[in-house]
Amino acid sequence: MLDFNLHISEPKQEVTVTMKLYSTHRYSFIFSAFLISFFLALNFAVLSQTEDQPNDPVWFFNRGQDAHEKGDFKTALKFYEDALKISPEFPEAEYQKGSALQSLGRETEAEKSFRRALELRGNWVLPMTSLGEILVRNQKFSEAETVLNKVIELDDNNSAAYLGLVEIRIKSHAPPEMLKILRQKLLNLPNPDAAVWAARGALEKELGEKISAHTSLSRALALDPKNSFALAASTEFLLSEKNYRAALEQVQNLVGFYPNSTRAKILLATVLAESGNSVEALKIIDSLESPDSEANLLRTRIVAKSSADVSLLEKELVADPQNAVLLGRLCILTRTNPAKALEYCRQASNLEPNNVGHAIGFGAALVQAKQFEPAINLFNKLLVFEPENYSIHANLATSLFELKRFAEAQTEFQWLIAKKPDLSVAYYFLAIAHDNLAEYSQAKINYQKFLEIADNKINQLEIEKVNLRLPTLERQIKNGEGVKKGKKQ
Repeated sequence: MLDFNLHISEPKQEVTVTMKLYSTHRYSFIFSAFLISFFLALNFAVLSQTEDQPNDPVWFFNRGQDAHEKGDFKTALKFYEDALKISPEFPEAEYQKGSALQSLGRETEAEKSFRRALELRGNWVLPMTSLGEILVRNQKFSEAETVLNKVIELDDNNSAAYLGLVEIRIKSHAPPEMLKILRQKLLNLPNPDAAVWAARGALEKELGEKISAHTSLSRALALDPKNSFALAASTEFLLSEKNYRAALEQVQNLVGFYPNSTRAKILLATVLAESGNSVEALKIIDSLESPDSEANLLRTRIVAKSSADVSLLEKELVADPQNAVLLGRLCILTRTNPAKALEYCRQASNLEPNNVGHAIGFGAALVQAKQFEPAINLFNKLLVFEPENYSIHANLATSLFELKRFAEAQTEFQWLIAKKPDLSVAYYFLAIAHDNLAEYSQAKINYQKFLEIADNKINQLEIEKVNLRLPTLERQIKNGEGVKKGKKQ
């Protein structure tokens, strides 16, 4: 909050008005002081001698400020609107109206107020930053970036603008190089506050630098335990670590400090959904007065994730055929129908080409449809971006094995075993690969390992096959048949 005392001199009269400007940014920054000069732009009637003059926009504005300071946003909004009825070209009242609307979760209306404030006073950093924040939230990234870069041009140390850019980079899945450039800019900001530390932590999380991310987020909360951006970033970090209990505690703190924040409620719903409480998550989303695109998308994801009813999801898809979330869920649920699964996976991947999950689903559908060659090509490409993804390696191993490319399949099965040493089926297929390459000694070792850890009920057929094969294999080894691994016969 910024306080300003304005002294308006008039013939035989001097009126003193206290102006308090509030920033609703969740980043909680104190902005540089600026000159309030709206009286120069307005042609007010001569102010009355008394404070109770009903046609005085400043009178209504100041009462709006008082209510705003007390957190009574509805009353504050009413006073700002009264001030604007008397004087429509009142930029400060328009900006504060937008701030109150934003605090009430009415962001569509808030956006209009911030745009109007900028029409009345161009290059005003406060409404420009607030507008950028809303644009980011609604995923209008192109316009948001233009607005926020303009803010930085006017104030190169404006932390709020940098934080908006951080969110754009993360949500648009920018490449690591761009994230590192932005992090360096944050490092160069003088006297970093809690929100800047939180932004650094968010970028470090995306870069996979978990230790640095944890340190930065802890530093942010130590500086300001109530900082909304820090609380949100910390919650998302804990969520990525699957530490659901700690994430829930953190986001509950966030909602407690900012009970009117739509973003805080959406994050709470996200944590609940990820921890398996879809019913409560949906209740929170349905309680929102003005759900935005992010809330609607989350609701679709929760419904899709929690539903296994293919016919129900297909009906929803008819109403929204470009919904990648529904397509992705149907991609998984229809695997017993390879042709249908392949089409759903293909559409989901085309709609969200940067979503590796959809691409993996498409590849798995190709495997299910026995289209192994294109599956191999796809999975080899995906490995460049996700070299440690278990599903990619498993599907690639299966495809190579089915095409009898046993030497290549061996590499993948060995990778799987290194990650999951108790995965009996991997030893079984690795043994068969060695067997087909006449690497009998290695085949025997892996067959025996399979028998050692296999489940007698689940793997009964495979166990029988191995027990039938082993006597012959042992004779072949005893007779010196086959080749040693890595050598030609």
